[in-house]
Amino acid sequence: MDDIDRSLLEILQQNATLSIAQMAERVGLSPTPCWKRIQKLEATGVITRRVAVVDPDRVGVGLSVLVSIEAGEHTPEWLERFGLGVGAMPEVMEAYRMAGDVDYMLRVAVADMAEYDAFYKRLIAIAPMKNVTSRFAMERLKHTTAYPLHPRAFRDRRAADPDDEE
Repeated sequence: MDDIDRSLLEILQQNATLSIAQMAERVGLSPTPCWKRIQKLEATGVITRRVAVVDPDRVGVGLSVLVSIEAGEHTPEWLERFGLGVGAMPEVMEAYRMAGDVDYMLRVAVADMAEYDAFYKRLIAIAPMKNVTSRFAMERLKHTTAYPLHPRAFRDRRAADPDDEE
């Protein structure tokens, strides 16, 4: 990947609805090589999908809960059971296996406390857990889906890429 790919990724992370022509103009390419680069980024798994980002309040899931979990066991069987169970719960927006005093962290989106209580009961039924701690967000200060694009992941353009010829 090079600086043009980096620019395309920055553009796509901010607004994937721009036309290929608009993106091509912004990165200094003609539309065909621009489209080929985007297709290559998708084929290589750099771009995993393109989605619409919705406002959780407007779709009825404005309560964000951060849930820390200490596992009841540390076996492959427990992890598989837990991973499959959490993966099947639509309220779980993100799930991480952690280092430190907490084994897992979940970010959960629900409508209200009653819905969280129902979620919690389903969560603790998945597999034995030592401790589950819930923290309720009062205000979202920042939210982004755009990752910072670290320069080490991109090479300097030294030679012209034949796909970039206009």
